[in-house]
Amino acid sequence: MSMKKSINRLRTWDNRSQAHTSAERNLRQALSEMDKLKAKLSLNDAVIEKAAYIYRKAIEKSLVKGRSIHGLVAACVYAACRNTETPRTLEDIASGINIRRKDVARCYRLIFRELDLKIPVADPVKGVSRIASIAGLGEKTKRKAIDLLNKAKKIGMVAGKDPMGIAAAALYLACISSGGNKTQKEISIASGVTEVTIRNRCAGLKTLL
Repeated sequence: MSMKKSINRLRTWDNRSQAHTSAERNLRQALSEMDKLKAKLSLNDAVIEKAAYIYRKAIEKSLVKGRSIHGLVAACVYAACRNTETPRTLEDIASGINIRRKDVARCYRLIFRELDLKIPVADPVKGVSRIASIAGLGEKTKRKAIDLLNKAKKIGMVAGKDPMGIAAAALYLACISSGGNKTQKEISIASGVTEVTIRNRCAGLKTLL
């Protein structure tokens, strides 16, 4: 073998080795960030295992190159939460990893499209208990919100909507109709959903009261 061919082969091996090492480094950092999010958001092992699986797929598809590790980690964790029907919002995850919500949303759209993720339709009813507990709402309000959501599900009103957004709106309306004194802002803080989203979702749900 000529010297030139030998050098070229060594360069190829070196490049492959560096690429492999770079991917491993990236994955190690991503897993470390996922562990931090797990602690901050009280996520279970199943969510983190699913998020790690999605992240590995993103590496295989070269989606991590030139992109923020934090953004992709957050997107993978959000996808894993949706996949396991764990009620966490984009705001929860963005805040937990200290990046903007829209950056998480952008990365989520990317992995959803490129990895052809199959995400089950989340049930907003599951988000009601979590929001009600944080906001300090009683059983009567929770039951009224769940009744409202069940009516909305029957007519297809919840399809394609963010489950936490519509759960927050149902709780807010249930609170008002039950004589509660929680403000839209308080429900927004408890749910991690913006007041604008709550107002938008309330518009449709009001017709079912």
